[in-house]
Amino acid sequence: MIIANNVSKKFGSLQALNNLSVTCNKGECIALIGPNGSGKTTFIKTILGMVVCDSGFITFNGNNINNNWTYRSAIGYMPQIGRYPENMTIGQVLDMMKDIRKNSATLPLDEDLINSFNLSNLLHKRMRTLSGGTKQKVSAALAFMFNPEVLILDEPTAGLDPVSSEILKEKILLEKSKGKLILISSHILSELDDLVTQVIYMQDGKLCFHKTISQLQADTGEHKLAKAIAQVMQQ
Repeated sequence: MIIANNVSKKFGSLQALNNLSVTCNKGECIALIGPNGSGKTTFIKTILGMVVCDSGFITFNGNNINNNWTYRSAIGYMPQIGRYPENMTIGQVLDMMKDIRKNSATLPLDEDLINSFNLSNLLHKRMRTLSGGTKQKVSAALAFMFNPEVLILDEPTAGLDPVSSEILKEKILLEKSKGKLILISSHILSELDDLVTQVIYMQDGKLCFHKTISQLQADTGEHKLAKAIAQVMQQ
């Protein structure tokens, strides 16, 4: 579904991505892991077309994404920090996105998270008045709303309370069961144990490994993702 082929990107003297090649198929929930500065966010932005690679290419469903923005309608993106017009209300932001994407939505709107997070009672609240956690809920609701084939979630539980975090994890599991491709970047590895089927580990812009959870467990003898990753890093 998404194939990165020898993708490289430099920002000045910084080599953010270095000859990165990975294949991400539908039906998988993939953890994108690595230390700060490893290139995870740059890779996500390259998939989204927000960053153009210097060399190599990315395909989405077999088509090169260069000069082809229409594929983005099949992706739901939840940024680590959502930025919205501060004077707009939650309801206005939701309506704005529905209007922008009205021609790309081929399925009924998915408003599960709007209801589960009780956002319907907060529609009058202006974005500038919201806590970080509530903004995260809005970002999550928007990512899932248009029934995308692919979900890219960057630190999705950051700022969420435990109950909301569990609600989001249950929603991710539900969408995974529908055969969607889900990419999750997170530093909270304990929250990924019940979610992910594969792990992509990056460092200094390079791919260190791309393994299934079962392969990683077999290689390390550890069943918890955090302990398995720690052992790999020590090696």
